Amino acid sequence: MIRVVLVDDQLLVRTGFRVILNQTPDIMVVGEAADGREALDVVRATSPDIVLMDVRMPGLDGIDATRRLRDPSRPDAPPRVIILTTFDLDEYVFAGLQAGASGFLLKDTRAPDLLAAIRIVAGGQAVAAPTVTRRLIEHFVNVAPQPVRDQSPLQALTAREREVLTLITRGLSNGEIAASLCLSEGTVKGHVNRILTKLDLRDRVQAVILGYRTGLVHLDTE
Repeated sequence: MIRVVLVDDQLLVRTGFRVILNQTPDIMVVGEAADGREALDVVRATSPDIVLMDVRMPGLDGIDATRRLRDPSRPDAPPRVIILTTFDLDEYVFAGLQAGASGFLLKDTRAPDLLAAIRIVAGGQAVAAPTVTRRLIEHFVNVAPQPVRDQSPLQALTAREREVLTLITRGLSNGEIAASLCLSEGTVKGHVNRILTKLDLRDRVQAVILGYRTGLVHLDTE
């Protein structure tokens, strides 16, 4: 059973998500909070696997709450966080990923996609709303201060791993990468895990960002 805490300052939003999730046999809502500070207390009391976290809330917002929940110095195992946002250009989404979130979704995400995202993140992977992934990266590349494109971190990768990272950065799934390179999905998964380990990355979202920052893939050639 995947245990979920809902964090949103709008009761109607939390109610909608709770109804959807509690109708699913393998997912259960174990707590709710109306702001980030309350979320910290609820998570401490319920030990969920996943937190669905709104961004804009009074008091402690979703970014700071995520940062505190994902603090590596915490003695307990931190829950994984999925950032929820209303707007696909929400300037706080990238900050949420930097704070340790495992992905982000729009609040109008279809119920089956929401459930799939929760299962994916509970399984240790990252998720991102397909309609906003590229625009998020564009926002980061165009707005955030950019260092000189330094590919030295990629020197630890084999030629095949660089190829896989390039396709990850372009947004391909493991299955699509396998088809493109004529490999099995298991082999691709192994490459992905080694890439994340060698580059000290938390998940695929960080891998995508690194791919753009190092110039492995350029936005204007996509």
